[in-house]
Amino acid sequence: MDVQRIRRDFPLLQRQENGRPLIYLDSAATSQKPQSVIDAEARYYAAANANVRRGVYALSVEATDAYEAARERVARFLGAKDPNEIVFVRGTTEGLNLVAGTLGQHRLQKGDRVVSTVMEHHSNIVPWHQLREAKGIQLDFVDIDDDGRLRLDQLDRLLAAKPKVVTVVHVSNVLGTVNPVREIADRAHAAGALVVVDAAQSAPHRQLDVHALGADFLAFSGHKTLGPMGIGALWARGDLLEELPPYMGGGEMIREVHTDRISYCDPPAKFEAGTPNVAGAIGLAAAVDYLEGVGWESLAAHEHRLQDHGAKSIRDRGNGRLRLIGPQDPRDRESVLSFTVDGVHPHDVASLLDADGICVRAGHHCAQPLMERLGVPALTRASPYLYNTTEELDALFAGLDRILALFDRGRSATVRPPPAN
Repeated sequence: MDVQRIRRDFPLLQRQENGRPLIYLDSAATSQKPQSVIDAEARYYAAANANVRRGVYALSVEATDAYEAARERVARFLGAKDPNEIVFVRGTTEGLNLVAGTLGQHRLQKGDRVVSTVMEHHSNIVPWHQLREAKGIQLDFVDIDDDGRLRLDQLDRLLAAKPKVVTVVHVSNVLGTVNPVREIADRAHAAGALVVVDAAQSAPHRQLDVHALGADFLAFSGHKTLGPMGIGALWARGDLLEELPPYMGGGEMIREVHTDRISYCDPPAKFEAGTPNVAGAIGLAAAVDYLEGVGWESLAAHEHRLQDHGAKSIRDRGNGRLRLIGPQDPRDRESVLSFTVDGVHPHDVASLLDADGICVRAGHHCAQPLMERLGVPALTRASPYLYNTTEELDALFAGLDRILALFDRGRSATVRPPPAN
């Protein structure tokens, strides 16, 4: 994979920060966008901008055709058999809220159980907590082992209670752990549960097939997958989309409205109230075109080299004061390198690295239950992607060396010698 050629496709990577070349290592939060995605959105607004679905004039029909073509493209990206199983949403968060909200209206009753995990992003915890508060469902969590992998033995015990839903992240945004979703789905289905998959951190990095994963629902975000912000997709089994009620009400999702009755459109329109993000959907289609053009095998090989290089650097530098969180074998993790720096708060680490033009994330990463399980208030996270290089990771770790030295000097300066006799 020609990383230097790829880097030229991303305008923002040409930016200087504090007089240094920008090193962007926060793609797990949002990826940078190639010029082809920027151009696709701009072309729509410049040449085809109109509202979709109900217009009968040529421009509206053209916009509708482009929007539906984007849906077909995303369906192929996910291995979906029917484009009508794709609901465009603002991102993974809205997709998961849609699932929880509609299941809460239609299927879940007081006392019903939902199984989640301690490694979930808040977007896959909060909506279920809201159902716990509003409807009295029981919310259970699968723990992790000390290497950051799910305790499947504990999952089996929770499945014995016959939960209605099992909701799980495919790849942890903190640990990088790749969860065995198909195995989890098979066990959950055997217990009679529906399976909801958060693919926000897997869609940018590995080829997805919703049927091979055994999911009933799966959501991902465009902005982490080289696409625009404010767009994402929820895939769901067609029979479930038919069964579930609308999530929001308004224009475009209704068939008829009268003072005494209402009827709804067929899916996916039933779940896309209001004017959709047409430009975002078109940009997302361009993004998955670009990503698949790179090639999944080439991308995986490049990212495994980065993971291996990063994990080895954490082990070998800092005299043991750097600690990698999550699976230690780079082959068992994806997309992120979360770590602690002994004696330095993650926010200080990120701020000092920023002075060198290096962008990393620091905090609880919208995963406070996981932070509690790990016994840390926060972590520093570097998340390299297809446009990053081992040289950029070397610059990151050279910066960490300087930070450790700086804090060591600060501690030494505060230690005063004992008074003379």
